[in-house]
Amino acid sequence: MKVLLTGSTGFLGAYLNKYFLEKGLSTVTPIRKAKSDNASKTYLHLSSLNDLTTQVLSSEKVDTFVHCAGVAHKHEISVGEFSRVNTDLTLLLAHRAAAVGVKRFVFFSSIGVNGASSESPFNARDKEAPYDAYTESKYDAEKGLREISLETGMEIVIIRPPLIYGSNAPGNFAKFVKLASIPVPKPLGSINNKRSFVSVENLSDFTYLCLTHTAAANETFLVSDGEDLSTTEFLRKMSNAMGKRAMLIPFPVSWMRRLASFVDKQKLINKLAVNVQVDIEKNRTLLGWEPKVSIDEALRNALSQEKP
Repeated sequence: MKVLLTGSTGFLGAYLNKYFLEKGLSTVTPIRKAKSDNASKTYLHLSSLNDLTTQVLSSEKVDTFVHCAGVAHKHEISVGEFSRVNTDLTLLLAHRAAAVGVKRFVFFSSIGVNGASSESPFNARDKEAPYDAYTESKYDAEKGLREISLETGMEIVIIRPPLIYGSNAPGNFAKFVKLASIPVPKPLGSINNKRSFVSVENLSDFTYLCLTHTAAANETFLVSDGEDLSTTEFLRKMSNAMGKRAMLIPFPVSWMRRLASFVDKQKLINKLAVNVQVDIEKNRTLLGWEPKVSIDEALRNALSQEKP
């Protein structure tokens, strides 16, 4: 199987590419800056993904397209930029892929398409509830991909991960690492929420199955490590993985919210205390998939090199 993978210079894309190669797949990875080719990898030197034309795709003869590239939550990104990159570019590439006979298109969406928080674990059958420009752009891409699939017969697979973590992961996990690393007592010892996380190892393994399993065609999947934790528990496990004391002091969340209102940090407390759980039973029953790596092992892999 030959796979075209976008976003291979990013955190998730780089790990996916490494995993696919280890599994014996041939990968084609569009990149902007020239790099030295090696025996195990092919680079496409393009000025942008807009240059991934039908002619280029046809010449590469790829079977499957994995679209990992996109823009994520950043204050400086406009609503229009989210839509242009996460929606319009995704659908442009999908149309081109279908036109040259690509069999399957795998798209990385977001658990935020299900909603900002979960009263009970999210599942793929829930009514979508995107809540900001980023999650709206991902949902719009999902809808467009389904239409393309109906029109062309190209199979699509949509994956909505929660917080992805691993060595050098950016975004919210990097913020968790910084928080766990601060060598002072922190009033975060009483957060009793439930959150699902997914290690880059488990997500890569699941993605590989979505490339190869016939039953994955035209399905939407939520994926996690299969072990839900509170923010407090996750921070403790992170500290253990780094060989540090957690230094988490019990402190009522209601008091935290009150204090946060005086320093304009309500959004931060809400993010730390919210429930975001996903149900992965569909992955087990339809694809026979189980997480391969435990949270403790994945955190050791990600954080054991962190300096004290």
